[in-house]
Amino acid sequence: EVQLVESGGGLVQPGGSLRLSCTGSGFAFSDSLMSWVRQAPGKGLEWVSGMNGGGNTRYADSVAGRFRISRDGAKNTLYLQMNSLKPEDTAVYFCAKAERRTALIPTNPERYPYRGQGTQVTVSS
Repeated sequence: EVQLVESGGGLVQPGGSLRLSCTGSGFAFSDSLMSWVRQAPGKGLEWVSGMNGGGNTRYADSVAGRFRISRDGAKNTLYLQMNSLKPEDTAVYFCAKAERRTALIPTNPERYPYRGQGTQVTVSS
């Protein structure tokens, strides 16, 4: 059974930083196509960043240059380092796993059907 558990969210002032973590189990973590997706209040899911099994990464335009995705295979943990946070980054952030491994990193959140319970990130002064 695929299990994903996120942590690291919280309240931060604009311009601040947070690092989200996601620990996975029940699948080949290091080889999997993984992403972070988020959902702001009253809005749908938005894809944020992804990493394929080869370690290639991709970012949404809204976070490129500010966020960095990484993975520690030995710890079965996916990270999202978020810098220069803005109020519009406020959302519940989910770690997500794709059904299949592909070299291309899809930006459709529905391509990642396995998700954790989410962690709240609030950016406010």
